[in-house]
Amino acid sequence: MEIGVYGLGRFGSFWAQLLAKRFEVKGYNRSNERPAPEGVERVSLDRLAECPVIFLCVSISAMEPVVSQLRSLLREDVLLIDTCSVKVHPVSVMERSAPSGAQIIGTHPMFGPDSAKNGTEGLPLIFTPVRVDSETAEFWREHFAGLGLHVMEMSADQHDHEAAYTQGITHFVGRLLKELNVQPSPMSTLGYRKILEVVDQTCNDPYQLFVDLQRYNPYSANMRDNLRGAFDTLISRLSSELDSPQGRE
Repeated sequence: MEIGVYGLGRFGSFWAQLLAKRFEVKGYNRSNERPAPEGVERVSLDRLAECPVIFLCVSISAMEPVVSQLRSLLREDVLLIDTCSVKVHPVSVMERSAPSGAQIIGTHPMFGPDSAKNGTEGLPLIFTPVRVDSETAEFWREHFAGLGLHVMEMSADQHDHEAAYTQGITHFVGRLLKELNVQPSPMSTLGYRKILEVVDQTCNDPYQLFVDLQRYNPYSANMRDNLRGAFDTLISRLSSELDSPQGRE
């Protein structure tokens, strides 16, 4: 089967190479400076649009312009699959802007080149069937499971609600610690080393991903409010303890 991958950035190249183990993969990137990974043929946008299945490996904020750009070129029966870290927004874009006959699946591979450097066995992938026949949906479920991935099916809204407090808060804390300029130390405890790992993991991703996670996940604002409230509550409680007679002894 011929598979198209739009976007050969850091994740897109990794994903295209993973797909190329089983499929004939055509890749397109707006910038010619990025080389196509091994096993992937770089093609023009028109050629990419001929593929019956196209994975959209683009930033969340790029989904709308990319799908709008592709709309007039795509096959009427194309299967579009996004790989964004939020789901409500990209699914909405594909439903609104893809050809009426297009099938649509949302996915979120919850890993990348760093976390999958030793293989994909057991790594989680969110699977969100949107507008797709049961046979096609089952084919892709089985394909992802065949890569060793732990496939979890859920709605776009359920994904974003949970992701705001798992992925979203992790990226927020990682960026916050980066702003504090935390550094390795000979006195590092195991817990501190884990904190540094969070910083490395989150800040190795483009800053645009951090911004997009906060902007396009409809539950991120509530997460930030709760995080701020928890911080203020803890500071207030600590200040009260420190200011008490016992605390001044």
